[in-house]
Amino acid sequence: MTRTPNPEVDSWYHHAEKAQRFLVTAIDEHSNTVEIQYFDGTLDEFDLSTWYAMDVELVEAPEDWTGPVDMDDLSSIDAEMSVEDWDAPYNEEMEKMHAISKKYEVPYEDE
Repeated sequence: MTRTPNPEVDSWYHHAEKAQRFLVTAIDEHSNTVEIQYFDGTLDEFDLSTWYAMDVELVEAPEDWTGPVDMDDLSSIDAEMSVEDWDAPYNEEMEKMHAISKKYEVPYEDE
C-alpha cells in the first residue's frame, strides 16, 4: 500500500476506489477536515483520519480544469482593474451588467 499524500489546497487527486478526480478546496485545521469538489461539481468533506485511510494519489489537473469551478463563462471575466475598482464598494448588479455588455460587445472594424 502506498502512502496517502498530504492534502493541499488547489491540488488535484485521484480516488482509486471511486475512480474519480477531485480538487481539494479547503483544509480546516480547527475541525481537522478536508473539503473537496469532484470534477462534476459535487462537494464532499472528510476528516483527516478518513483522508489518510483513503487510497488517493496526487495527479495533474485535468485539461479542462473548469469542470468543478462554479462559473458559467470564463470569457466574461474582465481581469483589468484600476485604482477606482479597489476603492469603490462592491456592486454585484453593476458587475453582472458589465460582464453582459462585454460578452455582446461588437468589435470595431476599420473600413
